[in-house]
This record gives sequence, structure tokens and C-alpha cells, in this order.
Amino acid sequence: MNLFKLSIIAVAVAGLSACSLEGDDGNDGAPGAPGADGANGQNGLTSLTVQTELAVGDANCPNSGVRIDSGLDADADGTLADSEITSTSFVCVPGVNSVSNSELLTSLNNEWFVAAQTEVENNKAVWMNATSGESAASSNAAFTATVNSREELDAMVANLRGKAKNVILFVGDGMGVSTVTAARILDGQMNGLAGEENQLSFDKFPFSGLSKTYNVDAQTPDSAGTMTAMMSGIKTDVGVIGVDEDIERGDCSTVAGNELVTALELAEIAGKSTGIISTARITHATPAATYAKSADRNWEDISDMPEAAVTAGCSDIADQLINFEANLEASFEGLDVDGIEVVMGGGRRHFLPRDEAFNSPDAASSVEGDRTDGRDLTAEWQAMYENGVYIFDQSGFDGLNTETTEKVFALFNESHMQYEADRGNDIAGEPSIAEMTSAAIKVLDNNEKGFFLMVESGRIDHAHHAGNAYGALHDTIALAEAVDAADKLTDDEDTLIIVTADHGHVFTIAGYPKRGNPILGKVVNVGSDEAATAADGTPYTTLGYTNGLGFRNLGDVTNSDASYLEGPDTGRKDITDIDTTTPGYHQEALIPLSSETHSGEDVGIYAKGPGAFLINGTNEQSVIFHVMDFAGDFVSQAESAME
Repeated sequence: MNLFKLSIIAVAVAGLSACSLEGDDGNDGAPGAPGADGANGQNGLTSLTVQTELAVGDANCPNSGVRIDSGLDADADGTLADSEITSTSFVCVPGVNSVSNSELLTSLNNEWFVAAQTEVENNKAVWMNATSGESAASSNAAFTATVNSREELDAMVANLRGKAKNVILFVGDGMGVSTVTAARILDGQMNGLAGEENQLSFDKFPFSGLSKTYNVDAQTPDSAGTMTAMMSGIKTDVGVIGVDEDIERGDCSTVAGNELVTALELAEIAGKSTGIISTARITHATPAATYAKSADRNWEDISDMPEAAVTAGCSDIADQLINFEANLEASFEGLDVDGIEVVMGGGRRHFLPRDEAFNSPDAASSVEGDRTDGRDLTAEWQAMYENGVYIFDQSGFDGLNTETTEKVFALFNESHMQYEADRGNDIAGEPSIAEMTSAAIKVLDNNEKGFFLMVESGRIDHAHHAGNAYGALHDTIALAEAVDAADKLTDDEDTLIIVTADHGHVFTIAGYPKRGNPILGKVVNVGSDEAATAADGTPYTTLGYTNGLGFRNLGDVTNSDASYLEGPDTGRKDITDIDTTTPGYHQEALIPLSSETHSGEDVGIYAKGPGAFLINGTNEQSVIFHVMDFAGDFVSQAESAME
């Protein structure tokens, strides 16, 4: 089966070359008498006139046209720099004032219509540049790429393999399409816009597609199976990490022989730097799928494992993270790697013994650690990497020297990190996901061979499970800020960035609210200033959940998990006098459950950089690994390193 479906293309990028306008030679006349020799003088300056074609949507010529620049070529390089231009004029194509019966004049001159035309042209240019392997066409350069056969196409695409020195995978856990839409609107409204026209950072990426999220054995998936698919290129069952579908969940003996190799491991073997960031516990399913092999996602530390699994020799996930380097080297004869450079997230409890003497200064529990084997894995890591830095709070993070630090192990919380809306409440402080992303890139890019980085916003998922849209949307916006930070710190020429989700949630955007209506508010119909009412006579919110714990009115309480303190309260409520935009409001739900569930629909994939053009259409989730491998040439580079 072909993993990538590429059409045979025949494309030409039309670029307008800048040209100087020179007059025709005059007619020859009778020769005049020779003049006296003049004194030697300085060479004169060449006067140039350069014309540049303008596309539809240009600020000066909305309907396209020509820009004419005149000036003196002071440096005699045959072109006009901005400083050399003395006059500029425009010849614009007039707006359409006559149309055929099949055209609509108002559309052709409409700003939305023109803007969309411009976007299409930009998208075409992006595609042509990607598939031709050339840089963007400009007014003084032109190129043409024509492919007329499958052989030529294969050769052209093969030439693009391995162009990405760096690969960054962002995973918004539970960030379904409705979550992206609602977060986009909320972000816009918080910045003074109506909201709907806003774009999150990754909305602007030139390539996108859809990912089918089902697991091998489940219509609606979990994070363990979905992230394993993205990291290994192979779909697997619910609840297992880094192993294929031939395993039996919870049976340690079925792991051997069914382990999968991940993109992070391949990057490590290839000599690249590697990093993992998560706002959840770093041993949670999504981050764990980058480095661990486990028959059960819940085996985060030894206290979570059945005795039979421990006796059989299976290691807990925290132990596998600490011993990642040794475990990987043991998997391949003669291999020598240097281990993961950056680990940042929550989950200290799984690395510390169940003994209050090992509590961190900002421990929230009387006994922070969970381990029953007496091991302090944070101390083991520090002994293993004497040049590494262990961090547990904001102060330690702020003191990190990203230019000289070789390895970072940061565990900012006993369990998951705070929700974005709660970060200010943390005992010892913790960085944002954007701050962690920026610091990680600055450490990882010290390696000339490049890096692989996975960044998970894990608490989008947790807020949805609690039924709290406020928390989920703010964590989504925080992820978008992290993507923007990564984009600014890297170069599109050598860095592939992919943003996606492992699955969605049963989270809906409903009713017929008017443009700009507060996305967290009650539905107000077009033409009205009063909240719309349902058939039961009471108002309802735009956002809601199909199942879960249901209604909560906790006011300014930002902790989404407070929802779990009481049982489900589902069905319709009279919210006439309730402010539904507060952090503590939890939307109504239909079906009572102890926790809201995942959904089974497709999720978005957004990409930019080398290989990003392979993100299109509807894909099996496992294709994401193969796109990363194509862009970074991970498999070939790893194989070469082991020869």
C-alpha cells in the first residue's frame, strides 16, 4: 500500500523578472563636425526604471496591476535597492464594472472574495515551492518545475527526503476540531476581535489534513494507542505503549518481540539531540510513547504494577525513562548513544520513594513519592549525568543556561503540571508550555546534527474530561503560543513542525449565536440582545458536552479537577442568572458519567517546513511518523550510524 498519495504534477511558477526600460536607437543622421576633446570626468549614474507585476489583493492595487520604480543605480549592480528608488507609481487594473450573466459583480469586488483569491494564490505558490524544491519565486527570479512522468515525480520527491535537520511534533491531547475552533474564537475575543476571523499560530501553517484516530481494537481511542501510532508508524491497541497489536494488555510476557522503534529513538541513534515536554506527568501515556515499551499505560511506577509483572522482569515507565540510554543500547549491538537531552513535565511522585524524607520543597502531599522499591530515580539520573541539571521549580528553570547546559531533567509537579489558568497558584511556580518549548529548543539546537522534540499539552484533555471548556480552551491557546515560539526560533528551511491531536472529545459548538457572541457565553441569536431559550424556556450555552459530570458553577475557581468532588449533575439547568464565562463554570452534559469521554472523529494535522506538503487529505494516524521520517530521514540516518 502506498503510504503517500502524490499526484503527477506539471507546474510552472511564473515569476516576473525586473527589467530596465531602455529607449530605441534614434535614426542615423549625417555626421556632424568633430568636437573638441573634453576633460576626463566621472562616470555618470545609470537611471533605471523597474516594473513589478502585482497580484490580486495587493494593498496598492487590489485588482492587481504594475508597480513602477525609478531611480539611480548608485552601486551599478543593475538593480534598484530601496534606498536608490526616487519615485514609485502604480498602474492598477480597475475593478470589474461589467460581468457576464454567470458572474456576480458584488462578489468580484468584495473584500472577502479578493482576500480568498489571494489566499488561493499564496497556497499555490507554497505547493509549487515545496514540490519543486526551490525557494519562493520573487520579482527578480523565475523558475519552472515540470513533472511529466511517475519516474520524474519519484526522483523529485526523493530529492526532498531528509531536508529537515530538526523535527518538532506538537500534540494537543484531546484537541479535536471543535476545540481548535472554540479556542481560536476565544483567543480572538480576548484580543478585542469578534473572534471568528482570528487565527491561532498553527492555523496559518501552509499544509493541513486529517488524522483517523481509531485504535486497532477500538473505534474511539485512547492516548497510548494513538501516540504509539504517531511515534512508530504502526497502529496498536488501547492502553499499550510502544508495542504492536500482538501484545495482550497487562501481560508482561507478551512484550518481548513486539516492541516498536520510535522516532525519538531513531533520532537518538542518528546522533541528534532529543527532547520531551509535557504539561501532564512525563510518565503519562503520550510522552511515555516516545521512549517506553509497556503492556499497560498505567504502569507509571513500580507501585502501579502487578507483582507478576515485576517478577517477570518488566520495568515501570519511570524506570524506563531514567534508563533510556542503557535500554536503547541494549537493543542494538554495538550502539552508543548519549541519552535524552531535555525532559520537562510533571510526575515527580513516580520517581521518588514513598518516604516523606524525599519530599520536594514544594510537595503538595504529606508523602510525595509513590515508589515502593525505595529508589530515588531523580538521584539516579543525577549520578548518571553529572553534567545534567535537575529542576523542580520556576527558580531553577529561570537559572537554566541554555547555551552551556547539556542535559535537563525537570519535574515541576508531584502529579500533572497546573492548568494554564492555574499556573499562578503553583506552590513554587512553574513555566508555561511556551517557556519550556523555547528553553528546550535553545538547549537542543546546540547539536549541529539537529534535534527531535515532542511537546504535549496534556491538560487540554484533562479539562475536557472534567467538563470545563474554560480550562481546555486556555490550555489550547497556551499550546498555540508554544507553537509560535518554536516557529520563531527555527527556520522553515530546515525544521519540520507538525501540530496535531491524539483524539478529540464529545465537545460541541451549538445553537445559532450571532457573530462575536462570547464563545463561553449563552447563545444570543442574530438580531437579538437577549439570550435565546430552548423549548423548556431556559437559556443554553454555545459550548456543551454529550456526556460527563455535567453542570458546575464554581465561579472563579480555576482548577478544572474540582468538578470531581461531587457526582454527576447532568441534564438541563436554569442558568438564567449564572455567568457561564467564569473559569469555574462547567458546561451541561446529557449522559451522566464519572468523566467525560474521548470522541472517535478525525482530528486536524497542521504542518510547515520540509516534508510538510505530505500532510494532505485524510490519513491513518500512523502516517505522521512516516512524514517525520521522510522529512528527517530518520531510518536511513540511524542505519548509517549503526554500520
